[in-house]
Amino acid sequence: MLMKASSQSLTEQLAARFSERIRNRLLAPGARLPSVRQCAEQHGVSPSTVVAAYDQLLAQGLVEARKNRGFFVREATVPAAEEAPQQVPASPQEWNAAHWIVARRGPAPVNATSLIRGMFHRISNKPQPGMGVFPSDWLETSFMPAAVRKVTGTRVLHDFSLQYGEPLGDAGLRRALANKLTGLDVPASPEQIITTVGATHALDIVSRTLLRAGDPVMVEEPGWAVEFARLNALGMHLLPVPRRADGPDLEVMAKYCEVHKPKLYVSVSVFHNPTSYCLSPGSAHRLLQLANQHDFHIVEDDTYSHIAPPHATRLSSLDGLRRTIYVGGFAKILAPNWRIGFLAAPPALLEQLLDTKLLATLTTPALLEKALALCIEQGQLRRHCERIRTRLDLARARSVKLALAAGCTFAAEPAGLFGWVDTGVDTDALSQRMLDEGYLLAPGALFHAERKPSTLMRINFTTAQDAAFWKKYGEIVKKL
Repeated sequence: MLMKASSQSLTEQLAARFSERIRNRLLAPGARLPSVRQCAEQHGVSPSTVVAAYDQLLAQGLVEARKNRGFFVREATVPAAEEAPQQVPASPQEWNAAHWIVARRGPAPVNATSLIRGMFHRISNKPQPGMGVFPSDWLETSFMPAAVRKVTGTRVLHDFSLQYGEPLGDAGLRRALANKLTGLDVPASPEQIITTVGATHALDIVSRTLLRAGDPVMVEEPGWAVEFARLNALGMHLLPVPRRADGPDLEVMAKYCEVHKPKLYVSVSVFHNPTSYCLSPGSAHRLLQLANQHDFHIVEDDTYSHIAPPHATRLSSLDGLRRTIYVGGFAKILAPNWRIGFLAAPPALLEQLLDTKLLATLTTPALLEKALALCIEQGQLRRHCERIRTRLDLARARSVKLALAAGCTFAAEPAGLFGWVDTGVDTDALSQRMLDEGYLLAPGALFHAERKPSTLMRINFTTAQDAAFWKKYGEIVKKL
């Protein structure tokens, strides 16, 4: 709450609160600030105090006033040629050849870093339903420290500290990963696997190898905000493909292929983020036919494989790693700070992908890779994942019950780690009100290549079991 007894005036306190959120990316570029009346009621101050605070933010260049619309967080500056991008039509029925010459280019006004920053700088000790990871206490194990001790307690520590590791990654880990992929029906030899500094690094290697600035890339929408921001930072031409329950909208993809000739499609086949949809076999087969017909590659991000059914439909399995590149990692399920990921690729692309890795990081840390290999080979990772899945099933059931009781509906069948929830109110506004109460949300606008108002939000089932959160949520929704 704002304090009248503070050395700062109420105006200064209010302006400082918004300024901090904007600078920390907890208020996204393009986000609308509460109206003067709403803000005054929310913080228990006069409208003139709010007007004065907003004037300070204007003077700092953090917000802009739009006539008859209110105050908005200022967008990042873009070149004049990109200030008014053409809009991509919302449905296939609106599209024809004349409309498909240009899709959206330039930086997307997506606040991808807000949730990442929330991971590193917790806003309170309360459970955070907007987080994209398992709680740290869910990941605590005794076998990981034991594996590290075993690796570092031998001559290996000395030997591997004084030389670079293998370019492709530790051979033992690559063998273990090849065996693990065999269990998923993904045919990859150890020589087809490259270890990386997390799954995001693997995605970056693929992008930097196969693409050049301006190249068209198809992405799922809604989709992972970090991937949108990463591709935009590389100067790629994003082509959003609506994601449905059975897979991507293939009619939209076909139109993109005819007009833009995209080089890459980025997909999460199993437990898609944020909807938790899983790809159907029929959609997967048609998608691969499209890739062959129009000569584009598919990078399949299987980040959630550890909590997914082993025989869920994966493009890399059906395709046999011909047009697909498989990406995985262990930060979500095991050790976030170990930063171990990997990719499995067609033999024809391996040397190019390896060159990109070497230019960026030379090699990856062999000691932690050896420790991870032990955890996989001894079955400890498998048993850990089984415990997580069981616990997640219980958490999901509790969270769904609370969400429904709070008046939410699910836009997608609850599954996996995330729920895609319809609140019935603007979740950008909701997220700011909940932030005042110490809760970080993930509003639906974060998951679109081009920010637009949404009544949807993503919840993390492991951190949405708190009845106090849903009580506060209900109170605030009634006021919006």
